[in-house]
Amino acid sequence: MISLSHYLAFTLILYVTGIYCLATKRNMIRLILGIEILINAANINFIVFSTNWKTGFVDPFAHSIVIISTALAGCVSAVALTIVVYAYRHYGTLDVRKLKRLKG
Repeated sequence: MISLSHYLAFTLILYVTGIYCLATKRNMIRLILGIEILINAANINFIVFSTNWKTGFVDPFAHSIVIISTALAGCVSAVALTIVVYAYRHYGTLDVRKLKRLKG
């Protein structure tokens, strides 16, 4: 069985990857992917802590919360990608620095 420290190291790597995407990328699609990576890291972390809370007991409440969170994250990413498509059609770019200069 994999220990808790391995799961926490994995979620830490996902957190760092998501923060790196948000801090360095300028493309709107890559920013959305960075947000999705952060959400998935939080969900995995929540599941890991719920399974290691008591020995031999898995909390079903945590799993239901993660399922709802995954569904909401899918809806948010669908809306965000729709906004990205409309921004590209209207302005012809996905670079957030160029789009920031367009505000009035």
